[in-house]
Amino acid sequence: MNASASGKRGKGKRFSARWCSAGTVVAVALLVLSACSSGHSGGAAASSAPHTTGSSTGAPGATSQPTGAEVTAPGLTTSASPSEAGNSESATQTAVPVAPAAEIVTSSGSQQAINPVTPITVKVTGGTLASVRLMDSKEHLVVRGAMAADHLSWTSTQVLGYGKGYALEADAINPDGVASRSDTDFSTLKPGNMTMPYMDRIGGDALGDGQTYGVGIVPVVHFDEPITNKKAAEQALHVTTNPSVAGAWYWADNQNVHWRPKGFWVPGTTVTIAADVYGVDVGNNLYGQSDVTASFTIGRAQITQAYDNAPHGVDKVNVYDGAGAVLRTMNTSMGKHGGVTVNGKYINFYTLGGTYTVLEHDNPEMMSSASYGLPADAPGGYKPEPIYYSTRISNGGIFLHELDSTVWAQNHGVDASHGCLNLSKANAVWFFNHSMIGDPVIIHGAAGAPGIQVWDGGDWSVPWTTWLAGSALH
Repeated sequence: MNASASGKRGKGKRFSARWCSAGTVVAVALLVLSACSSGHSGGAAASSAPHTTGSSTGAPGATSQPTGAEVTAPGLTTSASPSEAGNSESATQTAVPVAPAAEIVTSSGSQQAINPVTPITVKVTGGTLASVRLMDSKEHLVVRGAMAADHLSWTSTQVLGYGKGYALEADAINPDGVASRSDTDFSTLKPGNMTMPYMDRIGGDALGDGQTYGVGIVPVVHFDEPITNKKAAEQALHVTTNPSVAGAWYWADNQNVHWRPKGFWVPGTTVTIAADVYGVDVGNNLYGQSDVTASFTIGRAQITQAYDNAPHGVDKVNVYDGAGAVLRTMNTSMGKHGGVTVNGKYINFYTLGGTYTVLEHDNPEMMSSASYGLPADAPGGYKPEPIYYSTRISNGGIFLHELDSTVWAQNHGVDASHGCLNLSKANAVWFFNHSMIGDPVIIHGAAGAPGIQVWDGGDWSVPWTTWLAGSALH
């Protein structure tokens, strides 16, 4: 290697001696020293002379030739020829390549209005991630995330907030230890409005997490705002059962969607209802406010069948277990056949036919005729009064309850109520204590009696094909 190119002077070079006659010793010696010492000259002199890699051993006047060394591009090894390798202590040098800086790529980039449920990712090529930090720009709260085992990627594991700014800092290092840094600012979308989902059941009461219900329980997701994109909302609702149960959602109106199987639940089934609506646009820039989940278990099977036989026979209530065995038979008096018109509005007294479920137990329940539109001072009207051992089965106010004052009617096939099923105290107490929320109650109404509607709690009275048509996904 040329001394001026390497920045070092050649050392340790050996010169072959020539024997001359005595008369020319001094001159030849000077000539030999001059010819053979070019490898020891200063940088300036060496740079002006032709490059050679070793001393010449040929006859005076022979041309010096390279002995195998080449000037290489950066990153390649410069090697000495075999002859020079044997005549030099160290004639090999390696130019080490410099690796390019690691490249960091973030999923947020420079985008605006990112959906807060979309995970933020950071990836690196040409190196590994040293650290990643994602923070709320205002409160400086760190967002949780997970680094891959190979340190080639990082993913956020915590959902972000609506309408917030975030700062993402990522540091990486390449194989040569050269550091890279990426700083990204972004924001999440801001909804025009939000809607909160609530886990309910028929009747409007909360679906109790961890509770046990009868085989006719119908879970309801209630939104506190009208939903215009029912398909998007329904796609965010999930039902998980064990064992697997086929069922469907049914939109009762723009805010309430019900779920049930084709037939009654199997006892022992575990059910989880999840409304995963956070980050979901359910219409007109209305987004889910929060995700909500509730789980429950299906208890023992108990089904009640009631028959309006009046005036040709005594009204009966039969309670069956899951195997079809009769647990109890009770006499009852149901709603009068007919109704009245008050202020232009017809008020029905028939006990509605169809499949109900037990909604709640009240002891007592304050009842009045005004609750279903009949003024207390109208014929057949009555003021508020406590009614004991009341088991509600409809939103409109039909109960199985104690009313000993109508025992005679109960035992003689006379319908005397305004729609409820009157029972003796003993029977009312038994049913109150042995029924469970969600137990089906099937009423075979009198001829001419209207049927119960979905708004009133008649979900199981809806034919399956009609139920399926009530889904936004069918």
